Amino acid sequence: MNYINKTEQELKSELSELKEKYEELRALNLSYDMTRGKPASAQLDLSSEMLDKKYLGNLKTAKNMDCRNYGILDGIPEAKELMASIIGTNPENVIVCGNSSLNIMYDTLMKFMVFGVSKSATPWCKADKIKFLCPVPGYDRHFKITEQLGIEMINVPLTENGPDMALVKELVKDPAVKGMWSVPKYSNPTGTVYSDEVIKELASMDCAADDFRIFWDDAYTVHYLYDAPAKQLSIIEACAEAGNPDRAVVFTSTSKITFSGSGLSAVASSVANIEYFKWHMNVQTIGHDKINQLRHVNFLKDYDGVIAHMKKHADIIRPKFEVVLETLESELSGLGILTWSNPKGGYFISIDTLPGCADKVVAMAKDCGVVFTPAGATFPYGKDPENKNIRIAPTLPVIEDLKEAVKILCICVKICSINKILEER
Repeated sequence: MNYINKTEQELKSELSELKEKYEELRALNLSYDMTRGKPASAQLDLSSEMLDKKYLGNLKTAKNMDCRNYGILDGIPEAKELMASIIGTNPENVIVCGNSSLNIMYDTLMKFMVFGVSKSATPWCKADKIKFLCPVPGYDRHFKITEQLGIEMINVPLTENGPDMALVKELVKDPAVKGMWSVPKYSNPTGTVYSDEVIKELASMDCAADDFRIFWDDAYTVHYLYDAPAKQLSIIEACAEAGNPDRAVVFTSTSKITFSGSGLSAVASSVANIEYFKWHMNVQTIGHDKINQLRHVNFLKDYDGVIAHMKKHADIIRPKFEVVLETLESELSGLGILTWSNPKGGYFISIDTLPGCADKVVAMAKDCGVVFTPAGATFPYGKDPENKNIRIAPTLPVIEDLKEAVKILCICVKICSINKILEER
């Protein structure tokens, strides 16, 4: 029965039983970490073979370039082809970098702040105010970058097809709006896949700022759980067709494909943007780790090789997602106190409590040994206006631990929800 329809006595009776169970669990001194979307050891083991010397060959590219030496600023040709295939663009639109796409995002935003989006553009730091659009709930690390740089962030609700485009189109009429964060496929934390219609609108919409840029974090583009990755229109192609070829800057990495701390990252955009980034890189670096690029190419080979490798990942983490969803369904369905996403890929499940309950649920769970990312982290400045969103990261724990952790979460949700309902009566 929906909790709203229960009598006060029924709610109090259930609350008493729940609190007793909670205290029993709290006495066990459990410890489950679900704070970040980390691959499990079994996933990392899938790439251990890549450390074999055979994947380095003679340490030279197909064109006989020595990967041990200086040079090849934008990545070896084979690595550019591989990363371009993951992003869905051409090698000339790609620069292969180090292991962290987050680092490239930070670096790109700093370039725009200090130098502008092109050699002839005005640096963003000279503007009176800079604003960024932030689809929410979203990725906390994105928001930390813009917060640190003093950029004002504006919440934009994330629908099942992508950001609320009516609101986006209205907001970009402000010339102070210079950019927008996006996780377009299997979004963090909801698992949303932007529709092609939304992508076309983002590419073609009129913006008051001619240097408006979309920071397109394609972190989970091949991270499917069922059948095959969702098909999605290329934002680079859409922007080119709309006459705004420089608008989108795309980021991706192999962090959750091979080794999280030792993968490859890449940035892709128009040829003009790529040349501008390389102009900066000529001063900034002599090149990234080409030996690691070679190793990845020889191990993953091509896009089909990546997809086959990601099927192995899916086979490991799919049961974990299903355990979480099945537990939420069995424990909370029909109670009217929690909603949740049902992602087909990515690394997270997003849940929404009754308004005003998220921080209490997270605190109670932590006190019982289950640690989540802080409530509000999926919003700019760590402030969820309705205090209801919590991100679940199912990939790291083993199945049995995950079952226990989610059951504890459900107990916390029930207790906090009953308390809220009783307070409002």
